[in-house]
Amino acid sequence: MGKQLKRYGWLGLLASVLVTGCDDAPSANRHEDTCAEPMSLRVVVMSSDGAYIQGASVTATNLESNVSITGVTDDRGLTTAINETLAPSPIRVVATAGSHVTLAERVEWTCDACHCTPVPDTVTLKLQD
Repeated sequence: MGKQLKRYGWLGLLASVLVTGCDDAPSANRHEDTCAEPMSLRVVVMSSDGAYIQGASVTATNLESNVSITGVTDDRGLTTAINETLAPSPIRVVATAGSHVTLAERVEWTCDACHCTPVPDTVTLKLQD
């Protein structure tokens, strides 16, 4: 009986290892869909004296379709709300905070089979006094 327990004990251990590989836990060998999440443009909004502006409204507009996305900056003056759903045409990005507005920046997109990446990938907009 002791030998049977040892034999089945090893089989049980082997079975549990094999079954563990079927769960939904992260694994380096699993295929991840890297195309699922859209690529974002990082937009930082600053005052004319270099302070980060929280709560600034950032709008990007596709220059061909006129479709827009608007985001709001966080406490670091950053928003990543602008994404590749506006690609592949160039976009115009501008920010406002109260009565202050930034100059517009133009961003292009470089596209492959999976994503369109903004060029440049980060834009810093400074509010005009």
